[in-house]
Amino acid sequence: MDKPDLSLSRRDLLIAGAASAAWASAPTEAATSPVSGPPGTVPSSRVSLEVNGTAHALELDNRTTLLDALREHLHLTGTKKGCDHGQCGACTVLVNGERINACLTLVVMNDGAKVTTIEGLGTPSRMHPLQAAFVKHDGYQCGYCTPGQICSAVGALDEIRRGVPSHVTADLNAKPMLSAEELRERMSGNLCRCGAYSNILDAISETEGVRT
Repeated sequence: MDKPDLSLSRRDLLIAGAASAAWASAPTEAATSPVSGPPGTVPSSRVSLEVNGTAHALELDNRTTLLDALREHLHLTGTKKGCDHGQCGACTVLVNGERINACLTLVVMNDGAKVTTIEGLGTPSRMHPLQAAFVKHDGYQCGYCTPGQICSAVGALDEIRRGVPSHVTADLNAKPMLSAEELRERMSGNLCRCGAYSNILDAISETEGVRT
């Protein structure tokens, strides 16, 4: 029995490859149809937020992050934009009591939420205990990461009080101990390029009466 001739000429191979590439790159019906509204419009949504005890009604581009909504639309610039990739923690705020990176969540995902930023924790004349401790222990140098550090510390201490374990909690069935090891682990997502980590730890520890 003769074997079939499976050989291709160089010309045939190039023609077949070009045809395959053209088919793969052809737009589908779903890709060419607009998501919503007429061409050129930007999808937007109405969002309600309670920020630092004040109600706000906003109509924003659906792609707007919570960080940009706070800074660019509500003009609360205490929350800092650092890496904008959720790696430095400079944009940490409290949403319904939980600490989050504001650059990693869309504002439309937080409709109706209660948001607390550094401006809502205290004022220069009436500081939050953690703010006062950061001043006392010089827990900042350039100060850029400080709002996120303090908001993260507030959330971390609340987690410990509620018994939420971390990666270094030895017994998951027991309430976490308020130790330096726990605080270092829980604050590890907040970077300080000035290197004030030891002072930051001292400030948080003193607030809760812990020895480091």
